[in-house]
Amino acid sequence: MSILVPLILLLLALAGAPLFAVIAASAMWGFWQADIDLMTMAINIYQVAEMPVLVAIPLFTFAGYLLGESKAPQRLVRITDALLGWMPGGLAIVALAACAMFTAFTGASGVTIVALGALLVPALHKAGYKESFNLGLVTTSGSLGLLFAPSLPLILYGVVAQQMALETPVSIDDLFLAGLLPGLLMLFALSAYSMWQSRGMQRDQHPFDKAETWAAIKDSAWEIPLPVVVLGGIYSGFFAVSEAAALTAFYVLIVSVVIRREISLAKLPVVMRDSMKLVGAILLILAVSMASTNYMIDAGIPEKIFSFIQQHVSDPLTFLLLLTLFLLVLGMMLDIFSAIVIMIPIILPIAIEYGIHPIHLGILFLANMQLGYFTPPVGMNLFIASFRFNKPVMTLYKATLPFFFILLTTVLIITFWPGLSLALL
Repeated sequence: MSILVPLILLLLALAGAPLFAVIAASAMWGFWQADIDLMTMAINIYQVAEMPVLVAIPLFTFAGYLLGESKAPQRLVRITDALLGWMPGGLAIVALAACAMFTAFTGASGVTIVALGALLVPALHKAGYKESFNLGLVTTSGSLGLLFAPSLPLILYGVVAQQMALETPVSIDDLFLAGLLPGLLMLFALSAYSMWQSRGMQRDQHPFDKAETWAAIKDSAWEIPLPVVVLGGIYSGFFAVSEAAALTAFYVLIVSVVIRREISLAKLPVVMRDSMKLVGAILLILAVSMASTNYMIDAGIPEKIFSFIQQHVSDPLTFLLLLTLFLLVLGMMLDIFSAIVIMIPIILPIAIEYGIHPIHLGILFLANMQLGYFTPPVGMNLFIASFRFNKPVMTLYKATLPFFFILLTTVLIITFWPGLSLALL
């Protein structure tokens, strides 16, 4: 019977049962087996509602959806083109920078591909880039911003880690700082490749135009203060993350609805509903996962897994290599939010036993998951891009391979060089 129940739950998950229901059922089964009152489930779920930092998730998500529905993506592309378009490979670098910034605020790479793809792919084609390069660039850069504040996955990792009462505290502010250099490494690596691809192309770059730059700055006058004030406030310690989220949501709401009037009052409830669908899914999975995590800790499951792994893996480097392979596969199968709340409670205690800093683990976890988004054969971004650009998935496979290997190199650097993530702390 003890083997049959997990098998049934696995089959239900594969058959498409809601993930939160499978997790909740597994936690309830564990508590029942341990003869623990199932009221514990309700207590664990209620504890999620008591976490002050959790308010940042719905607020940042709402702000991201407002930005996506407004004309902010077009203004973002325009200002980055004015500032960076004069460089060799300028338009490709513009695409990378715009996608990274947009993903950082929306927290979802699929949204970036849909919102910016229609602008960037035709522009890259007009500039003379090959179709395979254009498709590969936009498909892969859709997930670039996940390591930059105020990325939702960074916040969610911090929330999950804080609930585990680790000896080494995991601050979300520290995670924001830790993601900066690894994220820039990925951005610079793809920028260098883009510059190499643009060699000999005459139409790619344009001279620096002061008038266009000033016009683009004026056009983006309401958006420019947002990252400066919010991120500056977070990094300096002037704002708490939840306060920064409230300020961001309020500011974007006023600008989009009242000042620019790009989102009508009639459309606003639709944007709210769509954003809160994502938030509801995240919070529901997080709530039942907290109960599941508490059961696993009480039952000593991470320690048992560590003891088993230790019999075959003796050093941290081998563990990190195996973890990288595992996370690449995981990134293809699960969305990043589900992966965080399900796997971090299991992986984090094991990683700490191998001497891996929890902040470093968070960054390498997200970097690997970011790569998994477009890892063949079932990376989520591949199918979103296939649908968005009306191209066969096999075309996307081929287009993303050079980018995959470049980013895989950066992921290995991030994984095996902890100082890159911890240098700014």
